[in-house]
Amino acid sequence: MPDPHPAGYIDLRSDTVTKPDQKMRAAMASAEVGDDVYGEDPTVNRLEQRAAEIFGKEAALFVPTGTMGNTIAIKMHTRHGEEVICEARSHLVDWELSMLAWFSGCLARTISADRGILTWKQIVGVIRTKGPHNAPTTLISLENTHNMWGGSVYPLAVIDEICARSHERGIKVHIDGARIFNASVALDVPVSRIARDADSVMFCLSKALGAPAGSLVVGTSEAIAEGRLYRKRLGGGMRQAGVLAAAGLIALEESPAGLPRDHENARFLALRLSELPGIEIDPAGVETNIVIFDISQTGLSPREFSHELKSRGVLANGVGATSIRMVTHRDVTRAQCERAVAAVTELCTRVPATAAV
Repeated sequence: MPDPHPAGYIDLRSDTVTKPDQKMRAAMASAEVGDDVYGEDPTVNRLEQRAAEIFGKEAALFVPTGTMGNTIAIKMHTRHGEEVICEARSHLVDWELSMLAWFSGCLARTISADRGILTWKQIVGVIRTKGPHNAPTTLISLENTHNMWGGSVYPLAVIDEICARSHERGIKVHIDGARIFNASVALDVPVSRIARDADSVMFCLSKALGAPAGSLVVGTSEAIAEGRLYRKRLGGGMRQAGVLAAAGLIALEESPAGLPRDHENARFLALRLSELPGIEIDPAGVETNIVIFDISQTGLSPREFSHELKSRGVLANGVGATSIRMVTHRDVTRAQCERAVAAVTELCTRVPATAAV
């Protein structure tokens, strides 16, 4: 595979930085379009139908972003003044401008979970029923893979139990599956199996799958019809959106096959980084394409570390007070990963590691 950035930076900030390939660009240029708000864009309609088929759901809704997709899904399942259970470091809580409260009028009841993986035992302890002093829990949101926990993956048995026990209590389950295809590869099962018992799933075309923009929400026909109205309220009616859906169709059908390579590159990064002074990471914990490592023993802040990496031709972001995140994707080669490790190695050897306290 040719180096996509032969004279530029090695961009490991996120898998959102990927560029559409020539096949996607050609499909976008020749896409058949119509007014999607009227339901008349044939390319969008094909994308939504295919997404529903792949996930084993009745219907799908094409939206501009994953944040909008999650916002719509939460609103589909809740009413103002209710509670939503989610993991404490979930994207829904930390990275979506409090849309859970602002648009849906709901309270996030958060749980800190090991590697971001909620269990039914943890959930059942904080479920609230409607009463004179508390609002009811009506939704549980699971993030799979979990971004801030380094792309961790929910075991199928855990999802199955949460869905079964929640449904027994009349509580819906939503999966924030921005990178659910990475989870599918890690578990070696189709996404339909992961999503089987969930009431809705949001997944991104513009992250691991490499499309230039767009996400989808899948669920029942009734819920998606309601979601279409919320999309309109949020300004997500994009009219001739087939130019984006055309690239999304290619991403949906073809990109999952390339994800194992991204996972292999992430494990390579983790293993090599674990050997460096001042870097702390357990390579065994890297399940997908996200590598988060602690740099506190280098004596540098994440901001300083990122700045030094950039001066060496590598882009990576800090997450939290002491960590750096690197994300592998279709536009990063093994050779670039090797160069990224070399840059971190140079940085770590030039900056003496701080003695452990």
